[in-house]
Amino acid sequence: MKNEDFICDNCGMKVLPSNYTARDHCPYCLYSKHVDINPGDRLNPCHGLLIPIGIEKFKKTYKIIYKCSKCGMLHKNIMHEDDNMDLIIKLSTNSF
Repeated sequence: MKNEDFICDNCGMKVLPSNYTARDHCPYCLYSKHVDINPGDRLNPCHGLLIPIGIEKFKKTYKIIYKCSKCGMLHKNIMHEDDNMDLIIKLSTNSF
């Protein structure tokens, strides 16, 4: 599993590694990149931008629902504690 810093392809912010799991999306704009087949493996050749389109309840937290801008695949990532809550709330109006 790779947990590394990156520059967000959407907003340009530097994103630091997570302190508890592989960082899989930008906490500032919530966008992600279609790079994993399994969490943290970075083996997916698509590399399309994952656009946040909604939120769903998952156990005691939430998952962000994404649609890939390149291949159209739907993908879900667990919300991180440092994610932009204003954007999470805005996405909640698109809940599935």
